[in-house]
Amino acid sequence: MTMNVAEYARECAAQGLRGDYSVCRADFTVRQDYNYSPAEQKVWRTLCDRQTGLTERLAHHSYLDGVKALGLLDRIPDFDDISERLRKLTGWEIVAVPGLIPAPPFFEHLANRRFPVTNWLRTEQELDYIVEPDMFHDFFGHVPILTQPVFADFMQSYGARAEEAIALDGDDMITRLYWYTAEYGLIQEPGQQLKAFGAGLMSSYTELSFAVADAKVHRVPFDLETVMRTTYEIDKFQRAYFVLPSFDVLRDAFQKADLKSIVQHWKDRPTLDPASL
Repeated sequence: MTMNVAEYARECAAQGLRGDYSVCRADFTVRQDYNYSPAEQKVWRTLCDRQTGLTERLAHHSYLDGVKALGLLDRIPDFDDISERLRKLTGWEIVAVPGLIPAPPFFEHLANRRFPVTNWLRTEQELDYIVEPDMFHDFFGHVPILTQPVFADFMQSYGARAEEAIALDGDDMITRLYWYTAEYGLIQEPGQQLKAFGAGLMSSYTELSFAVADAKVHRVPFDLETVMRTTYEIDKFQRAYFVLPSFDVLRDAFQKADLKSIVQHWKDRPTLDPASL
């Protein structure tokens, strides 16, 4: 790791980020320290109960199967326990982090089938929206779909190849791929209804319904290069959502992609507006 952990911790403190970065190891992981209060356990159950009512109708079956397989709903998950179950399914495990971590260690964790999960939870006053990704977003949003072997393979490939794109000045392009799939992806397999699988949707009470059920939503068939060229919204609903026909299409398109050619061809050209695709 070339990233200076102590320097990053000082930067996070200066920005007012909530996690305790001062206790990070060299790979930016920390101990989970399972000592959550009754109030925090109540927040977890409230969030899960409320969101499950939506995900049971609007989430892809592989996400719902993952929730059942991992058992995430009754109490704040123990990272070691979930890791043991996840390893048996797809070879992935959970590592605790204090919040957002730098891109290089994040990609390295993904490349080695380790998913970073924030070790703190939002408060009761933040049920609807939180600026930083917390444990509910990371766990309830991202982890269940990692039980899906094909998507799990894509995530490992993404971690392994992301630095390749960044080295070519394709930082924004590779980030857009993650945003429109792992965070805000939709899927419609042949003969099935449109469903969601992205973590940003799974953990959002309002945007999940909007993305899947609203008749006015702009939904676009998935194309790897189009995704990598399309800008996105950070603090509001997306103006477009990309729809996969299957996880195999996502995995195979990325694994076969010539990232060098894609980045070099498009990085200095105008980006695409999601509202006009």
